Amino acid sequence: MKPRHILMLLMIAWIALASAQKRAFQIADLYRIKNVHSPQISPDGKRIAFVVTEYFLEEGKSNADIYVMNLDGRQLKQMTRNPAADFHPRWSPDGRYLYYLSSRADGVQLWRLPVDGGEPEQITDFPMGIQNPLITPDGEAVVFSSTVFPECGADPDCNDAIQTAMDEGPIQAHMADRLLFRHWDFWKDGKRTHTLLFQLDSQTYRDLTPGDYDSPAFSLGGGAGFSISPDGKEICVVSNRDSNEWETTNKDLWIISLEDGQIRNITDDNEAYDGDPQYSPDGRYIAFRRQMVPNYESDRFRLVLYDRRTGETIVLTETFDNWVNDFRWAPDSRSLYFTADVRGHVPLYRVDIRTKRIQEILDVKTIDDFQITPDGKWIILVRRSVGEPREIWRATTKGKKLQRLTFFNKAIEDSVDIRPAEEMWIDSPTGHKIHTFIVKPHNFDPSKKYPLILNIHGGPQGMWADAFRGDWQVYPGAGYIVAFPNPHGSTGYGQAFTEAISRDWGGKIYQDILAVADSLAKLPYVDENRMGAMGWSYGGYMMMWLQGHKHPFKALAAMMGVYNLTSFYGTTEELWFPQWDLGGTPWTSDLYEKWSPHKFVRNFKTPCLVITGERDYRVSYTQSLEFFTALQKMGVPSRLIVFKNDGHWPNFVKSMPLYYNAHLDWFHKYLGGEPAPYDMQKLIRNMAFE
Repeated sequence: MKPRHILMLLMIAWIALASAQKRAFQIADLYRIKNVHSPQISPDGKRIAFVVTEYFLEEGKSNADIYVMNLDGRQLKQMTRNPAADFHPRWSPDGRYLYYLSSRADGVQLWRLPVDGGEPEQITDFPMGIQNPLITPDGEAVVFSSTVFPECGADPDCNDAIQTAMDEGPIQAHMADRLLFRHWDFWKDGKRTHTLLFQLDSQTYRDLTPGDYDSPAFSLGGGAGFSISPDGKEICVVSNRDSNEWETTNKDLWIISLEDGQIRNITDDNEAYDGDPQYSPDGRYIAFRRQMVPNYESDRFRLVLYDRRTGETIVLTETFDNWVNDFRWAPDSRSLYFTADVRGHVPLYRVDIRTKRIQEILDVKTIDDFQITPDGKWIILVRRSVGEPREIWRATTKGKKLQRLTFFNKAIEDSVDIRPAEEMWIDSPTGHKIHTFIVKPHNFDPSKKYPLILNIHGGPQGMWADAFRGDWQVYPGAGYIVAFPNPHGSTGYGQAFTEAISRDWGGKIYQDILAVADSLAKLPYVDENRMGAMGWSYGGYMMMWLQGHKHPFKALAAMMGVYNLTSFYGTTEELWFPQWDLGGTPWTSDLYEKWSPHKFVRNFKTPCLVITGERDYRVSYTQSLEFFTALQKMGVPSRLIVFKNDGHWPNFVKSMPLYYNAHLDWFHKYLGGEPAPYDMQKLIRNMAFE
């Protein structure tokens, strides 16, 4: 045996021994883990401000506080200790203050705290609350976004009066004269998101984006949607001003002068997405992300430059066949760093703006956020893997000297078996190998057979990554093997692979899933008679599709799934998605009938858990109601859970404990894993945990 093989066996044995000395991961452990995020480097490059969010399971609450530490992780100091949430820290240009958002009074407002000692003070009092504040380079004003009534603009009293009348008036109703009247999990009710400027000395507000438009445009989990030029004379804002905004992805970049209010569109030549602007430190360029296929929200995201001197637009990553995610300028304005979905990882890359040469800098499983120090020497990053919760690390900008800076989760890492992932590439009859992550249970014994749960991701254009998540730990802690495949439609494997799912919802991906299930069933430690499957959003759709088609699973769980494609079209808000992915409208495309699970009710027979949210406006909860009705009428064992205050993503602290417990209860009944730790009825009635 070669030395490297001996070393590998010794490492495996050591990991197994270390895991055996820890206890199994439980639902309660998920809420002991602190979320470390949002690092911001001080102007002098010597300190890092960041946020730590902790969770209180029994109370169904969470809280966020701000910390500061030196660039090397030393002299850690907690800056806020209020029972309300304090988050989104931003340094003042002189480094003396931290501006941050807080919910401690008058909704979410901007506060300011002297870094080296002193009391916090409230800065804004805008009645509609504020989002994503940026401090102007001279430190004299704040630019932020807020949801306002367009006729009121930046007038606090006008906005407050109308909102109060709507909240407290005798008539409670929603009214709409056009589409996109509700979005994600909120009703628009005549409001728009605008970008406002607050002058610190005069305490006055100014609406920078007046009119009946969202400026910045809605972005799910994205950035601010606007950026301030280094000289403080203009901002760049993302806005969709097409008359049919509910069926077009055509967001544009608009330059607005802070001196005279003049506005111009700098991306009018592209009828697809342009967004996420960032000015270069020297002020010459605006970098942004672009898609080039109109009305296709899953076209490849490219990194693009707009030259403010010449008006030229330059695509930097046309040769890079995966999506560009987050990006940052190098301090010298000569290159950009960016992350991307790549084969189940989220690495960091650098692209030279002159040569367009792309270089991988760092692959440490999943990088969620990063910043570059002002001297260009260090990368401060937030990273995680399946077996490692999120913490702050640093590395040189050459990808060397990786060092962990925070240890907020070390105690639980040392005492609880947080399972790592293994990777497999499984042959599919579609002609591709399907990348699949496997997480084995606590105290795994290869001589035993275990029940298995296959989890299908949503999107459908998305990617399972090697990143810590609750699903990847709760179920292995209860004795299950869990598998997470990236079938056709997934990002990270080239754009052609991503595009393959559009207009083929029940085709190649269904074959991929069956191939993965068949391959896993042949593993010596998998009990082929105790296999289940679950999925969320499109993954929920696939559970509903499996109900009507041949599959090997003994139990299913469908969350926020699409069931009746025709009624889905009539109740979702962003019409560009079904019109692209299903080839038009229900009256112009037969794909709504071809790929709709509701057409195969006669074949339904697999026990199924159904979960949805009443405020889900992306996939209406009525989709799950229709599905549950069909299951019940067919005599299929089934259970329905509706989170009445949640949308497409249930509340992590208030709803997800029931979500995890319900799955364990369901799969224990049909697959025989460990029983659920909590009584279902007590959870639903919000009683104390036992």
